[in-house]
Amino acid sequence: MLKHFRPAVLFLALTFLVPVTLSPTLAQTAPRGLTTEWIFSEAGERLAEVPQFTWLADNSAILYDVRQSETQRTYERLDPATGERRPILDMHKALASLIAVDTAAEVQQALPWPEAFDATGHQAIFLFHGDIFLLDLPSSSFFRVTNTPAEEKDVEFSPDGHFLAFVRSNDLYLFDIATKKESRLTSDGSDQLLNGTLSWVYWEEIFGRRDTGYWWSPDSRSIAYLQTDETGVTESTFVDFQPVRERIIHQRYPKAGEQNPRVRVGILNIASPETHWINLSEKPFEWILRVKWLPDSQRVSVQTMTRPQTEGYLFFANVKTSETKLILTENDAYWVNVTDDLFFLPDGEHFLWASERDGFMHLYRFNMDGTLINKITSDDWAVASSGGVAFWVRQAVVGIDHQNDWLYFTALKDSSIQRNLYRIKLDGSGLTRLSPESGTHGISMSPNAKFYFDNFSNARTLPALRLHSADGKLLQTLAAPRPELLPAGIQYPEFLTIPAADGFAMPAEILKPANFDPARKYPVILYVYGGPSAPSVLDAWTTGDLLADQLLLQDGFILITIDNRASTAISKKLENTIPANPAASETDDLVAGIRWFKSQRWVDPSRFGVWGWSGGGTMTLNIMTRSKEIKAGISVAPVTDWRYYDSKWAESLMKLPSTNGEAYDRTSLVKHAGDLSGHLLIVYGTYDDNVHPQNEQAFTNELVAHDILFETMVYPMRKHGIADRPATIHLYRTMRVFWQKNL
Repeated sequence: MLKHFRPAVLFLALTFLVPVTLSPTLAQTAPRGLTTEWIFSEAGERLAEVPQFTWLADNSAILYDVRQSETQRTYERLDPATGERRPILDMHKALASLIAVDTAAEVQQALPWPEAFDATGHQAIFLFHGDIFLLDLPSSSFFRVTNTPAEEKDVEFSPDGHFLAFVRSNDLYLFDIATKKESRLTSDGSDQLLNGTLSWVYWEEIFGRRDTGYWWSPDSRSIAYLQTDETGVTESTFVDFQPVRERIIHQRYPKAGEQNPRVRVGILNIASPETHWINLSEKPFEWILRVKWLPDSQRVSVQTMTRPQTEGYLFFANVKTSETKLILTENDAYWVNVTDDLFFLPDGEHFLWASERDGFMHLYRFNMDGTLINKITSDDWAVASSGGVAFWVRQAVVGIDHQNDWLYFTALKDSSIQRNLYRIKLDGSGLTRLSPESGTHGISMSPNAKFYFDNFSNARTLPALRLHSADGKLLQTLAAPRPELLPAGIQYPEFLTIPAADGFAMPAEILKPANFDPARKYPVILYVYGGPSAPSVLDAWTTGDLLADQLLLQDGFILITIDNRASTAISKKLENTIPANPAASETDDLVAGIRWFKSQRWVDPSRFGVWGWSGGGTMTLNIMTRSKEIKAGISVAPVTDWRYYDSKWAESLMKLPSTNGEAYDRTSLVKHAGDLSGHLLIVYGTYDDNVHPQNEQAFTNELVAHDILFETMVYPMRKHGIADRPATIHLYRTMRVFWQKNL
């Protein structure tokens, strides 16, 4: 999925704060003069940082507060019933133990957040320079699990905490913590055959940038894993300039219409690790979307999808008898979205499932044979994730109180630009909103659904963390916002809706300079992302974007954001307007929005700019080649022809080039480069393994052929995010100069 975007929900990594007394180095005052360097410094990024946390099996939580100085940090256990919080680690002792077992350890004054804790919170695992280290928290002592030239990764505790599983050289391994013995579970891993770890396209598009390729059974006796065969997947290459003899980097990356990785699901018993393969031949499939154990550890669920992506299947497989049963099928005229909202109820007779079968994402209850019992949520709104890294991986359910028959979820019921918490009975009755404030609520519930953390913010309020009981009652404010760290004079966005050509109300936001005078004519810069259910207009806090925008406000620009109808996340019906008319449907909405703003008396219609990154870079070029509305634009890391992008994402919208070549031609920005209108700055990194540099090179080559002048900024060996601090500062300074010069 194209992804480098400004949606405010990004801050909701579902990690939370605890109250502290700030050290002198962290409790600094806001800067007198706002600069790009400060905005992207550690101090600037610290404004809304949220420490990590995890719930434990006993419904307590471990918290780690990065607001404290490193010399004061430790892991703490919070009892939500009493509010008691106590340290569970002697940090100084643990650091001394780590150095004793690993003299190369680069940890200074505090350990980082670990890869994982066990379910009891007594053990934690870390990866340092490619090796695994096990921390016993009660004794604050380390044990070195591996010491190999090869890198270990994807390490996970078994549910009972007795074992570690991990991947080395594309094979699965097991470590018995009690006996301190390692065993190999698979032996055929290679550069082209991956066991328990993901290929790029699966990591990016299906599992949302989580390298989740194996799954422990609840009883800790078995592991289900994905085996990926990349033989035949085309290789892409990148050149690293830094050695005298350039280093060639290879990436297996299936582009639209090309061969995809071949995948299958294996089950192995850790006591005798011979793999048994699940037979999914009843329905042809191209993609395996999810694997999840049923609570009995005897069955595993597998979600699959066809190559056209218009049909998805849910199977239950008995791991002992090898019997596989098709439970349900999802259909969509264009594509089926991936969901993580599959939950098995403790009665053993029902499961919950999310579906867009009525055009909106809603929750349903089924019998275990796939018979629909009832629709739980309904009406013209959608359940939606309230946080996480990847907006294209969806999970709205945050907790299930089996004892009291309550289902907790986040949704867009009251506003498409907010994320609120609701609960409902499993029969669909008793729908209640629990979050009172307008804004975005990042919710994480305890395993028994008796308590939840709410990481709340809105566009004017920095994140705060509160502990609530399940009925919504505030129990404790654990971390208040820190507005004292903000620079003075911050301007905040106003929300509004503006009409598309047919009257559809598109969400929008506007930032105005501090000395805004409605009698003046201002230059305007539109930020855009676009794409299905990828909203940029959200009532939530975004530190880096809001502060960087202040500099442009100081320069006298008005800044706006518009979500075209498909990007609002309101419904699958709106998403499906994209493939019905690729490129034009989104562009038409955005051009209508531009024209609406141009009609306002405080806008200078001759000085209108647009910019975006990734999908937004593509939309920027669409607007600049399909309209004459733009004086200047910045396109960062755009896809310029869907033939150049990965098969999973491109084919969801466009299907196969061999059967829909006309649509690929019609949407190709390369073929429309000669229609470019306005001054263009195009930006990319030479090691962008998501949107390959051939996209920008093909487009600019056509600009050269048409004798169209443009500007380019190239960042050597940067990937899609151009994310290191020097490059980020350089890029934002470059963009600011471009706007000053051209608008």
